[in-house]
Amino acid sequence: MQWIIFMLLLFISSMEMLTQNRWKKQASAGLLENCTGCVLCSEDNGCITCHHRLFLLIWRDGIRQYGMCVHTCPPGYFGVRGLEVNRCTKCRSPSCESCFSRDFCMKCKDKFYLYKGQCFRQCPPGTAAQPDTRECQESCEPGPWSEWSACTHESRTCGCKWGVETRVREVPEAAREDGTACPARLETRRCRMKKHCPGEKTEPKNKGKKRQKKPKTERHTGT
Repeated sequence: MQWIIFMLLLFISSMEMLTQNRWKKQASAGLLENCTGCVLCSEDNGCITCHHRLFLLIWRDGIRQYGMCVHTCPPGYFGVRGLEVNRCTKCRSPSCESCFSRDFCMKCKDKFYLYKGQCFRQCPPGTAAQPDTRECQESCEPGPWSEWSACTHESRTCGCKWGVETRVREVPEAAREDGTACPARLETRRCRMKKHCPGEKTEPKNKGKKRQKKPKTERHTGT
């Protein structure tokens, strides 16, 4: 009886060793074409772990899952570095070509426009589509106009018939930093000035004309 148990245990141990050897052969990266850069690889599922400088890209084909070690993640994925393995993680939006994180897109696919990390077929209200960059650019909404300035001519506020007055409006700081195209921020218009400055002496209209003396009339007395 003991001899039978001993032979049974020996048989089980041999089968386990055979299974381990078979798995090691499958895990050998150099024996399989789809195991380039792998540390551990499966004949059925491809790469399981990669060298520390590579990213593990996993995709599905029906119910099967395959792994591949790549230097750069393909479009639609972004790289996440971890302590045990670096992975290529898929962008959440199918219209995103490259992303910074799962929910923040950096470049959209054709026929889509990028705005604040999201992809749109049509830019949201208040923005304009930029065909060159395929981005939605915000329209500038400047502040209210200021009061008209004093009427001046060559830095003088008087002493001339006509002058110019100006008014301005502020542009939001965010628009200045982003380089957003904004409407005109300065307006000018013609204005009347005081022809004579306060305290300025004016010449009399009859200055320079000699006063004409009235002719004397002689009185004749009768005799």
